[in-house]
Amino acid sequence: MHLPFTSAAFLGVFRQYNETVWPAQVFLLGLALVTVVLVLKPTRRSGVGVSLILGLFWAWLGVAYHLMFFARINPFAYVFSAASVAGAVTFIWQGVVRRRLHFAWQGNARGLTGSALLVFALIVYPVWSRIAGHPFPSTPTFGLPCPTTLFTVGVLAFLVAPYPRSVYVVPIIWCAVGAQAAFLLGVHQDLALLAAGAAALVLAARSKGAPAPLDPHR
Repeated sequence: MHLPFTSAAFLGVFRQYNETVWPAQVFLLGLALVTVVLVLKPTRRSGVGVSLILGLFWAWLGVAYHLMFFARINPFAYVFSAASVAGAVTFIWQGVVRRRLHFAWQGNARGLTGSALLVFALIVYPVWSRIAGHPFPSTPTFGLPCPTTLFTVGVLAFLVAPYPRSVYVVPIIWCAVGAQAAFLLGVHQDLALLAAGAAALVLAARSKGAPAPLDPHR
């Protein structure tokens, strides 16, 4: 597959983005940590809070990254931008407006999968990027597509069934698109998107399972 840009241009977009939006990355990372807390200690409104934050992340991807920066080197960025915004709208509609998304810690395979993806997105990914020779600002920081997609699928692993499958559509699509960077651009940490995509497909297939017991304090 031929890309309309080089690896150097791709990393250059990260540099331009990171230098321009700093310190927004710190704010986004802070929201990610808030999300983890809301999942681990769910309350009556935590599902709304998590959904709102995920919606913000995907809106940020669509506008602040794809539209404002990636479109400079890749015309397909406009399609990616529209898809990301659609993902944001889905999280807002399903989780904030309809309140159909509820999250809770689950000490099973789902919980282990979600925890592994969260740790990878927030800790392993940036460390791996630095070891691979892509230190800040020439690195995909949290808030950019691949680490945010890994984080999103990790959070969705804690959804309490039943839940709408629509929230998985855009993350699954980006797992397929983003994983190509591992092979075509040498961003090997993005190989984790293949595992995340497989996990998301399984989770989506099990969306109509039996509801988990609800915490009486929620």
